[in-house]
Amino acid sequence: MSLTVYLVGPEQQITDTCPHCKQPYTTTERQIYYEHDITHNLNKMAMEAGDDYYKMLWRPEELDINTANQLTSELKTLLEIITQQPQRFKRLNPTNGWGTYQDFVSFVATYLRATQKFPDAYVIAQR
Repeated sequence: MSLTVYLVGPEQQITDTCPHCKQPYTTTERQIYYEHDITHNLNKMAMEAGDDYYKMLWRPEELDINTANQLTSELKTLLEIITQQPQRFKRLNPTNGWGTYQDFVSFVATYLRATQKFPDAYVIAQR
């Protein structure tokens, strides 16, 4: 199982024609600016940093987080916490080898950069 986070653009209505029946139809799409998938095994590291950090990553809707700019400062703080205290988080490396402390650091760092690049993007967390 995994967590996939997305930063996406606004909904856009797309009208097209079915190639088989030639009937027009409309769909709603969003442009994906950023997508990252991590194992659920790393949720223990997020919980170790604090319940709100776990929710911010795995369940942003529970904290009323809708846009990337709402994540930026918290991701920066989380990155500082986990890089300043590596042993605290490395001890939570899963025994099955799926997901490591370094994977978590990399995820948080790249997610932070994406929120800075796309501050108005909408946040979606798919579990």
